[in-house]
Amino acid sequence: MQVLLYAVLLVALIIFLAIFFSFVPIGLWISAIASGVRVGLFQLVAMRIRKVAPSRILNPMIKATKAGLIINLNKLEAHYLAGGNVDRVVNALIAAQRAGIPLDFERACAIDLAGRDVLNAVQMSVNPKVIETPIIAAIAKDGIELRAKARVTVRANIDRLVGGAGEETIIARIGEGIVTTVGSATSHKDVLENPDSISQTVLNKGLDAGTAFEILSIDIADVDVGRNVGAQLQIDQAEADKRIAQAKAEERRAMAVAEEQEKKAEVQGMRARVIEAEAEVPQAIAAAFRDGKLGVMDYYNMQNVISDTRMRESIAGGAAEQPKQN
Repeated sequence: MQVLLYAVLLVALIIFLAIFFSFVPIGLWISAIASGVRVGLFQLVAMRIRKVAPSRILNPMIKATKAGLIINLNKLEAHYLAGGNVDRVVNALIAAQRAGIPLDFERACAIDLAGRDVLNAVQMSVNPKVIETPIIAAIAKDGIELRAKARVTVRANIDRLVGGAGEETIIARIGEGIVTTVGSATSHKDVLENPDSISQTVLNKGLDAGTAFEILSIDIADVDVGRNVGAQLQIDQAEADKRIAQAKAEERRAMAVAEEQEKKAEVQGMRARVIEAEAEVPQAIAAAFRDGKLGVMDYYNMQNVISDTRMRESIAGGAAEQPKQN
């Protein structure tokens, strides 16, 4: 029975120690004490209770202490609870100290919580970044299109990193400056002969105002000649004028055809009235016979006159056609 009791006590002790060491980071505490970081064992337990991973706080704290930085442990924990990246902030502070860049802990935390990569910003302050713009098309006053590409060297501005515009704004402003410079040139040849005029004009505009960067230089990497937009516009205008003239001519032709159709309709109407009148002649003659106003001899005399008239018309028509045949 005693052996069984000892075995149960041994198992319980092992389980207790396992739970204790898993909850209390003894190894991490020993590392911190050895590195010169003053932290109590109960502080680590309190971190566990506050659902803070002690390694996420102590490891950056050890790193900062070894680098000679004085940082409050509670501030590190507060930054962690606020959703910040403690390790990245400490690395940024160490890099700024080594590079001689003034950066305090509060500003670094503010930059990190704003969603910016504070370590990348410090590295960009030491090693400027080159931003390459896409091909930007601009048109000179002579109507020739130029396609330019620029390389912009920028350095992060720590003071304007919170609330400052990003790379997209820089690229957009550079494009605006290129379009303005090329558009104000009288001839595209002037820009091709002196492409650095674009850089000088753009730099003088102060395009980095309100951004998180400081523009160091703008270099025109390539300038190519594009389309002759002015000539194309003239061609399009001429084509449009031709279509307008064709439409007006078609309108006039349609009006002429309509007038001709109206005249034909009038002639046909007149012929119809003549035919109608001619159809009434036999009826009138018959009525005259019935009324005794026209005799048989009068009718024959009228027929003779009609026949004689037709004969004269046929003779006159033949005489008019005779010279054409000769």
